Amino acid sequence: MLYHLLYPLHTYFSGFNVFRYITFRTAYAIITALILTLIIGPWLIRTLQRWQIGQRIREDGPKAHMKKSGTPTMGGVIILIGIIVPTLLWADLANLYVWLVIFSILSFGGIGFLDDYLKFIRKKSEGLEPRYKFGLQILAALIIAVILYHLPAYSTKLSVPLFKKITPDLGWFYIPFAIFVIVGASNAVNLTDGLDGLAIGPFIVAAFSYTIVTYIAGHVVFSEYLQLTYISGASELSVLCGAMIGAGLGFLWFNAYPASVFMGDIGSLPLGGALGTVAVISKHELLLLLVGGLFVIETLSVIFQVASFKLTKKRVFRMAPIHHHFELKGWDEPKIIVRFWIIAIVLALLSLSTLKLR
Repeated sequence: MLYHLLYPLHTYFSGFNVFRYITFRTAYAIITALILTLIIGPWLIRTLQRWQIGQRIREDGPKAHMKKSGTPTMGGVIILIGIIVPTLLWADLANLYVWLVIFSILSFGGIGFLDDYLKFIRKKSEGLEPRYKFGLQILAALIIAVILYHLPAYSTKLSVPLFKKITPDLGWFYIPFAIFVIVGASNAVNLTDGLDGLAIGPFIVAAFSYTIVTYIAGHVVFSEYLQLTYISGASELSVLCGAMIGAGLGFLWFNAYPASVFMGDIGSLPLGGALGTVAVISKHELLLLLVGGLFVIETLSVIFQVASFKLTKKRVFRMAPIHHHFELKGWDEPKIIVRFWIIAIVLALLSLSTLKLR
């Protein structure tokens, strides 16, 4: 909005020319998102407390979590507002890719809201039935994938990290592949959201990584130099990724241990969906496995645990996802969180290095 209102004035006042630069608008999207979330956070937390929308703790989980019972949840609303409003202010709203990610955030956020509403307001312990939950996620991802597939300039070739000459063309199979990436990322972040600040920290790191990736992918000179697939218009997603960074930092202010609010599914599902959508648009889908490596580890721990128990009646971990395993081993919650953040940062740095190591 500000881009469309103020940039045209550069013909009269040269100072408005700064709105042309994506780096400038990305920086201010971060600042705007951070300030906005810090302002609305306390009000929303008080509102959730007044409506008695509090977290219920599993009795079979770590006993230390029982003291968290009643902590306000559905705080993901803070993040969603913190992402969408700055994006509308600073991004080029004529860019289709921006609207696709916004659609992803709103649709997965709506699914998360419905799930949280049933669990915390209607007191339906299981929330939204898994078949409906996954069905709606697949539908939202299908819409995004089909739109991208039918864009004339969009490629269905897959970029493989470290290998510049290996670019298999998936053809129509790119649609189910994109659905898998988006839905998988959404649920991976959801599974990681089990400790104070555990999910939002790695999300900020991943958003920072894709701020760089999208900028390079949409830059003719940089993408050609690094021999990456050039995606015209993808660099505008850097502004949105910047908003994700700022909103994540603002939410972390309230979600840091001991948390004053939890994000709930209304926060975790759209955050993962947004990352998956950005990865697909920027043609760095496989890179998400490394950028979001911590989310992958958490998801695999659940898969291995369930598979092992069904096949052998034995558990691989004391409890899944894996962060609960370390809790039951006696690790303090802050230690687990910070160490997992360190792992996320290292994986992100490794992922960015692959842009050059090809």
